Amino acid sequence: MALIPIYWWNKEVHNFQISQKRFTKQPWANGVVLLACVAVAMLLANLPFTKHIYHNFLHTEFTIHLASPDGLVDWFFPRGMTMEKFINDILMVIFFFTVGLEIKREVVCGELSSFKKAILPVIAAFGGVVAPALIFTLVNHGTEAASGWGIPTATDIAFAVGILSILGDKVPVSLKVFLTALAIADDLIAILVVALFYGGSINLPLLAIAVVVILFAGLMKHLGEKRVGFYVVPAIIVWFLFYYSGIHATMTGVVIAMLIPMDARYNKAKFHRRAKILWEGLQEAEQVRTSESFPNGPERYHLRRLSSLTKKTIPPSYRLEHKLNPIVNYGIMPIFALANAGVEITDPSYFNVFKAIDPVLGSVGLGIFLGLLLGKPLGITLASWLAIKFKVGAMPSKATWPMLFAVACLGDIGFTMSIFVDTLSFAGPDIDPAVTQHLRDAGKIAVLLGSLCSGILGSLLITLVHKVEKKR
Repeated sequence: MALIPIYWWNKEVHNFQISQKRFTKQPWANGVVLLACVAVAMLLANLPFTKHIYHNFLHTEFTIHLASPDGLVDWFFPRGMTMEKFINDILMVIFFFTVGLEIKREVVCGELSSFKKAILPVIAAFGGVVAPALIFTLVNHGTEAASGWGIPTATDIAFAVGILSILGDKVPVSLKVFLTALAIADDLIAILVVALFYGGSINLPLLAIAVVVILFAGLMKHLGEKRVGFYVVPAIIVWFLFYYSGIHATMTGVVIAMLIPMDARYNKAKFHRRAKILWEGLQEAEQVRTSESFPNGPERYHLRRLSSLTKKTIPPSYRLEHKLNPIVNYGIMPIFALANAGVEITDPSYFNVFKAIDPVLGSVGLGIFLGLLLGKPLGITLASWLAIKFKVGAMPSKATWPMLFAVACLGDIGFTMSIFVDTLSFAGPDIDPAVTQHLRDAGKIAVLLGSLCSGILGSLLITLVHKVEKKR
């Protein structure tokens, strides 16, 4: 009981306790903010008096340019960086870093930590990737849009979990866990897709140097270095090497996340031993207090030491994830949405995803829309059925096939990762930049429409299935 005040003075726990009812603590809040940013971005990109400012700002050069009067020095670093690329290639590194930390946590001690826990959602995630990719490929095979097959394969965990929280107890807890684990596995697959299929031509010497730096950081971890600051410089070096080697720079976040230690500097025994000493020192300081003010100098010293002790007893990866989540959810992701969801509607046919397929350009809208709305739930459900049929996985407790299919429909919500993949797609030396922009804009509209319809469909089906099953 004597250690309770130590936890009370831990700022992280204290802030968590008093902020449960804040807007940002609600599981659906992130989705609401992102939707608002999408609406603002669409307005900025299409209103006559803002669209030029909006697009010019995104294409503003964001780089260091050193030039000498004699012209001998003319150096750009990093070369080709704009505000849009700064958001997508630098800020999104932090997003991928937090995703990597989350995946690592779930693999080590969470819903993906054992074969029994992980196998069904992992198999379902693969089904939810393969099916929409096949549908998109069938629609766009042999056209300029064919390279966009990765767009409808992603699941946005923020929106999916947010909708589940709004639906409350209509969904069994086991299916909520299933969808969360599925979305995490889906994130890992999406990361692999981006790394393998949406990078540039590979510069092997630079990539080899990056591997050496990563191995050095891994050696630091193996030797027991748990101070996060020592991993910052290797992360920056790897980012530059990835940026110029052809590997998408955002993969730096995932790689470094895997190297951040999950072991705390102080174990349980050391924590209790030091905490007891500091707590006794705090009590002694209170006994010799000369004024009524609290805390006095000696008490502040012991409280700072207690705070430092509790901080060092929490593993670095958990601390980073806790600190970065609000920055990512309410800073980086809204900025990403503002920069990437602003599609100038020069062609109203973007909204007609069922228009005839162009023999040259294909139909990126139809491929994405059908991939999300049909491919995802069918792929997730079929893969789950096969896993359970062949006794590789087990049906989540208190779940039925109709409810599992309804929950799988929420896995159709691509949004963040789908838009990100869209920004990487359709580029190439043989493709007209105007065509690339047309396909990307049509793709973003299709992602928004498909995700919106998927959220509505999943919510309606869950409500309907719940009513039917409740009457039985």
